[in-house]
Amino acid sequence: MKPKAFEVRRVVVLGTGGTIAGRAASAGDNIGYVAGEVGVADLLESIGAPSGITLVAEQIAQVDSKDMSFNVWHQLARRCAHWSNVPDVIGIVITHGTDTLEETAFFLHSVLPAEKPVVLTCAMRPATALAPDGPQNVRDAIAVAVTAGAHGVTVVCAGTVHSAVDVQKVHTYRLDAFASGDAGPLGYVEEGALRRVREWPTAGAASVGLDAAIKLEGISADVEWPRVEIVMSHAGATGAVIDALMAHGAQDAVVPVRGLVLAATGNGTLHHGIEAAAGRARASGIKILRATRCVNGRILPRGDDAWPDAGGLSAVKARIALMLELMRESPPGEA
Repeated sequence: MKPKAFEVRRVVVLGTGGTIAGRAASAGDNIGYVAGEVGVADLLESIGAPSGITLVAEQIAQVDSKDMSFNVWHQLARRCAHWSNVPDVIGIVITHGTDTLEETAFFLHSVLPAEKPVVLTCAMRPATALAPDGPQNVRDAIAVAVTAGAHGVTVVCAGTVHSAVDVQKVHTYRLDAFASGDAGPLGYVEEGALRRVREWPTAGAASVGLDAAIKLEGISADVEWPRVEIVMSHAGATGAVIDALMAHGAQDAVVPVRGLVLAATGNGTLHHGIEAAAGRARASGIKILRATRCVNGRILPRGDDAWPDAGGLSAVKARIALMLELMRESPPGEA
């Protein structure tokens, strides 16, 4: 059923900075820019809204996404939750830097319900480029947000729609910098219309097989997030990094490490030096989770595995899952 002519339908666009909001000294410079310089309202000026849709701009942050923080994540999640509860808001678009976009997307996927669409988008060229890619990406993200039946957290870049669980940045420079591995994309935006090729994502831990779900209400603005570090296994590895983290974290002035994600080789294998140090860390109460270094595939568990695994999650997403699990097990003030 089509909406009535007088019915207000809004899409809220939340800005966080990034290359999409970047400025360079010259239009021909696509890499020597400063991220997070252009406000989200200015980005929307040249982007027309679909018929019957009103765009609402709100600036959450202006950061280079390499410097993304827990505080910005918290603010972003809160505003998504707020706008999702406004009846005439049919979807939310988030402009974001590419460097940590997959992490923000997975965090939001883990803490938000899936009733309305939350669509992250980005750019590989600054707003001042001769041919910026940001405006088209934003238009495509809005097209996804207004699609009937759309829900859950997705990422749109270069006309391709990815789920928050599967998306990874896979290229340093080209405009089509993201991929979804074996799972493949959710769909494609073609001339303002979505062609979906698989189902919309479900929210929370059910979609990843990990107990990472936590209610957003359980994360306060001033909470000290559990410290989880990533250590990579590689040829010639030793346990020195893990041992140093344990020793450093024992100092009173430093937030102690509560979890380790081991970026393992192949099907979750670990160098014996890493494994021995991880055993010492586990004995001291540190939670351990394995993820694979491989871009595609997932860890297939064996019956004799000594370490839990993150399935198909990348190391950076496994880190978020483990942080949320630790937060759920030990709420703020009880750690």
